[in-house]
Amino acid sequence: MTAAPAPAPRKGLSETPLVHPTARVTQSILGRYTEIDEGCVVSECEIGDYSYLIRQTEAWAAKIGKFVNIASHVRINATNHPTWRATLHHFTYRAQDYWPDAEIEGDFFAWRRANGITIGHDVWIGHGATILPGVTIGNGAVIGAGAVVSKDVAPYMIVGGVPARPIRERFPPEIGQRMDALAWWDWSHAALRAALDDFRALPVADFLAKYEALKG
Repeated sequence: MTAAPAPAPRKGLSETPLVHPTARVTQSILGRYTEIDEGCVVSECEIGDYSYLIRQTEAWAAKIGKFVNIASHVRINATNHPTWRATLHHFTYRAQDYWPDAEIEGDFFAWRRANGITIGHDVWIGHGATILPGVTIGNGAVIGAGAVVSKDVAPYMIVGGVPARPIRERFPPEIGQRMDALAWWDWSHAALRAALDDFRALPVADFLAKYEALKG
């Protein structure tokens, strides 16, 4: 007989964000029960409660909602180069790296920041996906592994491919609207624990009906 695998060790997630020693996080805000895994690079981001980034993911100038599931090797806000200039090279905007009397080009970086990323709540981004500048991803959306997302993704839509295109709706629009109105991602930690069995077992329509009634 094959022995059953040992349960995964408890990570001990808490109100204090869990940041792996090899991760680099700068100028960012991390919510409760968040996790930044090994080798991740996060800069100028706001990451909502319970969201996590798995190995070797990079994110810059992004607002990431709550309960966002980000797989390994994802690139969020793969920044653009100045295609309109005589050269694409970053010596034009990172000039101080090359000449002691030159300055960094602040306006260029302001342009990049103005094209940041917005990701809603309860989104799943698959392994190796790339999210290009200026994209907004709606609540509950799914980004397939390896996808390159160059356009906005509607709430509760599953997309994939290069460039990413809609595959199918995760929920019908009416269900998605009810989910947004319920906004379970804003529940307290205790309320989430109390509803854990229902999250696991109830069909979506039944889950909504039960908790809409309780909310009402």
